[in-house]
Amino acid sequence: MRRVWKSDLTRTKPKTLIPDFPNLTRVTHTRTPLQGPLNIASLIGLFSDKQAELEELRGKASLLRDELVGSSDDAGKVVRVLEEKGETFFRTYSNGSAFVELLKQLSSWPSVALQVLNWRRKQTDNSIPMTSEEYAKGISLAGRTKNIDLAVELFTEAANKSIKTASTYNALMGAYMCNGYAEKCQALFRDLKSATSCSPTIVTYNILISVFGRLMLVEHMEATFREIQHLDLSPNLSTYNNLLAGYVTGWMWNRVEDIIRMMKENKVQPNINTHLLMLRGYAHSGNLQKMEETYDKVKCHVNDKEIPLIRAMICAYCRSSITNRIEKISALMKLIPENEYRPWLNVLLIKLYAQEDWVEEMDSSINEAFEHKTCVTTIRVMRSIIATYFRCNAVDRLASFVKRAEHGGWHLCRSLYHCKMVMYASQKRLEEMESVLNEMEDSNFCRTKKTFWILYKAYSTWDQRHKVEQVRGLMCKNGYGDPCDVLPS
Repeated sequence: MRRVWKSDLTRTKPKTLIPDFPNLTRVTHTRTPLQGPLNIASLIGLFSDKQAELEELRGKASLLRDELVGSSDDAGKVVRVLEEKGETFFRTYSNGSAFVELLKQLSSWPSVALQVLNWRRKQTDNSIPMTSEEYAKGISLAGRTKNIDLAVELFTEAANKSIKTASTYNALMGAYMCNGYAEKCQALFRDLKSATSCSPTIVTYNILISVFGRLMLVEHMEATFREIQHLDLSPNLSTYNNLLAGYVTGWMWNRVEDIIRMMKENKVQPNINTHLLMLRGYAHSGNLQKMEETYDKVKCHVNDKEIPLIRAMICAYCRSSITNRIEKISALMKLIPENEYRPWLNVLLIKLYAQEDWVEEMDSSINEAFEHKTCVTTIRVMRSIIATYFRCNAVDRLASFVKRAEHGGWHLCRSLYHCKMVMYASQKRLEEMESVLNEMEDSNFCRTKKTFWILYKAYSTWDQRHKVEQVRGLMCKNGYGDPCDVLPS
């Protein structure tokens, strides 16, 4: 589905959109030399202590999360839980890590997370000031819940307290990006460039790349990546994933391969998101070999959580000409739950089975379409169905389909009725053939020259001389000429 952005960005000239980075200076970090001897044992002990502290923090946050979620139906009870246990928890970790970890664990319960955020903001009056990371986490939460006004309010609140850091800027830029405010995102980036207290980071540029990629502004996306290289910043996995997403969205398959090669050269290990982007790209481009290789790497994840990608793979097989495509499609279709029905996929399968003359499977897909009240409105699909019934000499199936199509609002065409007439005639079912003429009239299809020719051929084949003469007379009367003058002697 095409994204709709709340922006006039796509109507602007490209040169005005290429990021202007001349005033940026690279931030350098000086290291203080380690004092005294340092051995491997002390390093291991240091990391072990940090890991133990982190696990302890996560455990405490998990307990508080469970209690908050259990009280989520009562706002007053949530506040009481926070007053009894939250305040002490947050005071213990004055750097804000407790609040950040709690919001992270509440990501599946955004309404509870917002209650925690509102309560936390009120605690600043009780000498528990919020840190920049806490504000950044709150801004990100507001962005995910599509509450841009709250995100801006939090950013402004932090700025008024002289808390202006790259993390708060990045959080608000990310909120703008996720909600389609591309121009505001760029305006905030320009504000960050002019700030004296902080500078853009690789995260900042990753957000810009994502913004341009979503808008399919590939030139600007590439200009941003060149600026990263010019500033000698180190692209990370998110950088490459955002570039991949932009190229996949723009259907630029050669560039997708370039990014994958670049990741290998720079020894950047792909993650699950990378493989999912590659899978989507290969499916859309019809590169079945690489699509299947990538699918094998992430099969369990895709089968459980990525139904849209399964549909993309089915489409890729439908467009292909491999001999066993139906078997592969059938295996993938079994992975799609019943509540994930899509009309367009149903119609695509009807057309596929029709092309392959798989009448049973085609009928099954047609039945599914009628059950879901799906209407086929394209003449090409209807003619594929007709041709399949004709090739398989399944006139009774065709007759049943026509009746259901008439009542189901499907796109009717004269070919449906002509095909029925020809098939009835081939089986010497002349009375049923003639009844089709009434069906045509009921569906507002007049008789054409082809209609009379079908009748003439049928009566001639089965030696119905009287009716042959009747048809000849009607053809002459309607200005279609005498068929005897056309047929060879």
